[in-house]
Amino acid sequence: MDLKVENGCIEEDRYWEFVRTDSQSVPDRYIQEHKDRPLVSEIFPDSLEIPIIDFSTLSTGDEHERRKLDLACKEWGFFQMINHGVEEEVLHKMMAAVAAFFELPIDEKKKYAMAEDDLQGYGQAYVVSEQQKLDWCDLMFLVTLPLQNRNFKFWPLTLPGFKEALEVYSKEVQMVAEELYANISVLMGMDRDGLKRLQGDLKQAVRLNYYPPCSRPDLVLGVSPHSDGTAITLLLQDDNVTGLQIKHKEDWIPVKPIPNSLVVNVGDVLEILSNGKYQSIEHRACANEKKPRMSVATFMVPGDEVEIGPLESMMSDIYLPKVYKNIKYIDYIRQKFAKKMEGKMAHIAIAKLESK
Repeated sequence: MDLKVENGCIEEDRYWEFVRTDSQSVPDRYIQEHKDRPLVSEIFPDSLEIPIIDFSTLSTGDEHERRKLDLACKEWGFFQMINHGVEEEVLHKMMAAVAAFFELPIDEKKKYAMAEDDLQGYGQAYVVSEQQKLDWCDLMFLVTLPLQNRNFKFWPLTLPGFKEALEVYSKEVQMVAEELYANISVLMGMDRDGLKRLQGDLKQAVRLNYYPPCSRPDLVLGVSPHSDGTAITLLLQDDNVTGLQIKHKEDWIPVKPIPNSLVVNVGDVLEILSNGKYQSIEHRACANEKKPRMSVATFMVPGDEVEIGPLESMMSDIYLPKVYKNIKYIDYIRQKFAKKMEGKMAHIAIAKLESK
C-alpha cells in the first residue's frame, strides 16, 4: 500500500523523557483542550456492552449468527469475536513481540522512524501542524500483505521473534477477515466472494500501539476520536487493561476485553459500499493511571486504484437513495490522512454526495 502523505508524522523524543524522569508530569503538547478531554461523566455505565459474535458458529454458515452479525454492523459498527480459531499461542507471541519492540531504547526505535512522506514505521501519524495536540501513544505502522508490499527497512528484524510472530499472526488474521468478508458479502446481496472481487488486491496493514501509564489520564487521549478508513479492522487488545471506547448514541462506552477475543469494527469503506447501512463508528483510546496498555490493529483495505461507491443492492426503496459518490480508494485515504483526527464526520464527508 504505497500511501504517501505530507507531514504525516513528527519526531517527538521529549515525550519519553518526561515519562521516564517525571511520571507526574504531562507535557503541554499532550494536554487536550477541555472539550476533548475524556471526562468520567461522559462514559456510559459498564452494563452496556457491544455485541459478541461466535466465529466458529458463523463460519459454518449458521443463519442466526449471520443475522447477529448484520445487526452488530448496523446498530453498533463494533463487535467482539470469540472462538475465531487463531491459536492462543499466536496471540500471546504477537503481544510479546509488541512489548519487546516498545521496550527498546528510544534511539533503537528511531532506526525505524517514519519518513516525512510515509505512513510506515515508528512515530506519530495524523500530525498536520506544530500546534496540534498529540496522542498519548507510541506506535508502529507496517504494511503486511501482500508480501511484495512489505518494506523491511521499517521492521525490527534484529529483534528476536518479531518477524516470525507478525508473519504468523498476519496470516491467521487474514483468514478470519476473509471469512467475515464472505458473510458480509452474503448480507449485502452478493455471493461469498463478492466483496473480495470488488476490492481488488486486498491489502493488510497493522498498527502496533503502546499506551504508557499517565498520572493524569483525564487530561490526555491515547488515540483521538476517529473512524477507520478501512473495510474492516480487527483489534487484538490487552486482556488486562480497558482503554478502547466507542461512541454509541452520543455516549462513550468502554469495550471491556474478553480474553483471547478480537474486536472487529466497520470501516469507512464498508459504510460507503453499503450506502450507510453499516456504519463506521467513532472510537478513541484512553490512558490508564497505573498500567501500560498495548494493542494490535489489523486494517483490511482495498487496492489503491479500486473505485469505491455504494453497491446497487444497497440502493433501493428499502435503503437510502445514493448518499456517497464513487471515489478511488487511494484518493479517499490520501485526503483522510491529510487531516488530523477530529472525529468521523470531517473524514467521511470526503465521500459524501453534496445535498441538493
